[in-house]
Amino acid sequence: MEHKLWLTAVLNKLLAGIVTPLLTALHLPPADPLHPIPDYLAMELLVVVAIITLALIVRSRLSVENPGTLQHIVEEIVKFTHDTAEEIIGHGSERYVPMLATLFIFVLACNLLSLVPALGVPNSALQIEISPTGWIQATLGLAVAAFLYYNFHGLRHHGVVGYLKHLCGPMREGNIIMIILMAILMFPIELVGNFGRLLSLSVRLYANMLVGGILERIFGGMVPILLPVVFMTLHMFVSLLQAYIFMLLPAIYISMAVSEEH
Repeated sequence: MEHKLWLTAVLNKLLAGIVTPLLTALHLPPADPLHPIPDYLAMELLVVVAIITLALIVRSRLSVENPGTLQHIVEEIVKFTHDTAEEIIGHGSERYVPMLATLFIFVLACNLLSLVPALGVPNSALQIEISPTGWIQATLGLAVAAFLYYNFHGLRHHGVVGYLKHLCGPMREGNIIMIILMAILMFPIELVGNFGRLLSLSVRLYANMLVGGILERIFGGMVPILLPVVFMTLHMFVSLLQAYIFMLLPAIYISMAVSEEH
């Protein structure tokens, strides 16, 4: 596998001796032991470092009387996430705002990364540069994080037995046989639907970012003067929309997981 990004080369040079044995011990040996860290993961790590750095800068410059531009932007994002969570989840939604806001900011930053020269992730098969979220491995990792998060809070809220009962559908008073039959029917449906959310979250984001990169390459090559600007604008809109959806859907899943009646 060819690694073109400078950051990937640096990370592999520094960490290959640690990452490769670790992956091998987990029975996940990399295809190239000298380059176990792929480009999309290197760019995700870059985004993580950038977000942490910006957070530290905002924290060091916090001001009530004279807030800076960066503080205004962060406050608006947090307020927007808080309002969305409160509308969907309701009481106690403040607990989930940090995770939802982090998902939104991280996905948005990853989506927009390919617009920065030399930071797009090369796809040798398609001969294009795309965002880190144009790789299914990256979006699946994000989906797994969201999946574990909302199920954890479902278990925390209801307890193990209560959460399993929650997945069996509403337990109202009535014929006990009908309640048991309904639970037997609903539990596998809910279980499959629950795991299906992994597919929904990961494939939606991956497909949109990959197709966007392909269209930019095709039409940008046909009319290289003005059309690339149009597609860059469209890319920014789609990036924002997909980041919002990736924040919205976990909020809905959290609401369903912690609700008292399914």
